[in-house]
Amino acid sequence: MTFRYIVGDFEGIALDFFWFNIGLFRSDIMLQLSKKVEYGLIALRHMAMKPAGNIVTTKELAKQYDLPYELLAKILQKLARANVVRSLQGVKGGYTLAKKPEELKVASIIRIIEESKPMVAECYTEGPDGCSLFYNCTIRRPLGKLQRNLNVLFDQMTVREII
Repeated sequence: MTFRYIVGDFEGIALDFFWFNIGLFRSDIMLQLSKKVEYGLIALRHMAMKPAGNIVTTKELAKQYDLPYELLAKILQKLARANVVRSLQGVKGGYTLAKKPEELKVASIIRIIEESKPMVAECYTEGPDGCSLFYNCTIRRPLGKLQRNLNVLFDQMTVREII
C-alpha cells in the first residue's frame, strides 16, 4: 500500500513524497532514513500487521527480512525500554507492540532509535565561523523550510499508516 503526502511548498515547487517500503520518495529524490530506523520500522510494521498480542522473535524478524540479528536485537531492546514494544522472556518469549499502531508516531520512533529528532534537510552550521558560505548561502533557508515540513509529517505519521 502506498500513502501520498504533500509536505509543503519548497520555492514554489510542491514536494510530493510517497511512503513506499519504509522510504520517502519523490520521482528523483529519496530521503533516506538510517538503517537502524528502517529496521525498527520494519519490525514495528511486522508486529502491527499481526493480531494484537502476537509475539515475534528477533530471530524470526531477522530471518524473514534479512536483517542483521545483533543490530535488530539492540533496536528492539531500545524500543522495549521506551515502552513501544513489550519484551516477553522465556522459551515462548519475543516482542509484541505495547501500544496500538495508531498511537505510535514515526517521529517518536526515530527519536528513540536515533536518540535525536529526525534531521534530513537542515543546514547544521550555527554561523559564519562554521561555513565560509554562510552569508551567501542560497539553500540554507529553503532547507530549513523543508526540514520543518518534514518534522510536521513525521510528527503526524503513525505506524498504522505504514501497514
